[in-house]
Amino acid sequence: MRCLLPAILFLPLVACAEPGPEQCLEVVLTGTQGGPPAVNGLAGAGTLVRYGSAESQCNDLQLQFDVGRGTTIRLSQLGLSPNDIDAVFLTHMHSDHTEGLLGLMQLRWHYTGGPVDLVCAADAGLNGHTLSCRSFSEHIGDAFISAGEIAQRREENSLRHEDGPAGLIQLREVAKTTAPVVVWQSGEVSVSAITTTHIPGSLAYRVDTPAGSVVIGGDAGNEKTAPPRSSSTSETVEALAYGADLLVHSAIHPIFAPDGGSTFPAPTYFRQSNAGDLGAMAKRAGVGQLVLTHLIPTLDTPSHGPFSVPGGDLDAASFESAARKSGFEGRVHVGKDLLSVRLP
Repeated sequence: MRCLLPAILFLPLVACAEPGPEQCLEVVLTGTQGGPPAVNGLAGAGTLVRYGSAESQCNDLQLQFDVGRGTTIRLSQLGLSPNDIDAVFLTHMHSDHTEGLLGLMQLRWHYTGGPVDLVCAADAGLNGHTLSCRSFSEHIGDAFISAGEIAQRREENSLRHEDGPAGLIQLREVAKTTAPVVVWQSGEVSVSAITTTHIPGSLAYRVDTPAGSVVIGGDAGNEKTAPPRSSSTSETVEALAYGADLLVHSAIHPIFAPDGGSTFPAPTYFRQSNAGDLGAMAKRAGVGQLVLTHLIPTLDTPSHGPFSVPGGDLDAASFESAARKSGFEGRVHVGKDLLSVRLP
């Protein structure tokens, strides 16, 4: 287990406890599709962090980071229902990271589940528009309310919340912060967050437990959004990841760079972290294992949405090779849905 160093990160976390022999931390990718396309049956972006005793299979606490399409199906494959999730964390308000929240909350409402914490960024504006997790959560069931389904189903079971799925959300908004802050805690498990650069209101998270630590970087990119720059990765994510056991991060392959023959939009490429720079960042931060997810382009496909892959489709080895060019010697996991990594 590795612990944060407050002198470096300015983070007032609880002291790290020594790992007990029967405690475990498991990270499961509930969806690895990069961006909005629907390809090869992959679910949308999501990472489940599970913590508990080895006897319970790390099943005492369930934290869901991002909720892309198909999340409830992937959870069901793990034997979990929406009522089993203890808290939900969103890295940013893009549909490929959020569209599955409606399904999760609607099913939780159907099953008369209790309230759940939703942690996300406070409203963030740019160029006259606002990205709002608050508005998204408050109106998440409006279509079903307007269609009459909520009222009809409440007639069948009055235990269902009268406000529909939105009534089960307990919103915890995170203000913009350049230093990590604790945003959620349960017993010996602490979750901290820091603002990143991708779109307004983007966050990265770190989960610290006695069994280990994991950072979920989301789609973060460098604070300088176009070359020349030393790296495509986020300095704030690097600070958050210092000494972590696992770093889970979206990854774009360098082959999609503007000078690589791809028609992939340059601004979109530059607001992501590429696999090579992620390996270098993991090495600098002393991360034990790197998990690449939200892969662009999708593995084993000749195109990513409307954008063809120069030279043909890529396999997992292509992403791992790019990450290792930096000299990163830890383990590299190239994400597929339901890939699981357990600590210690």
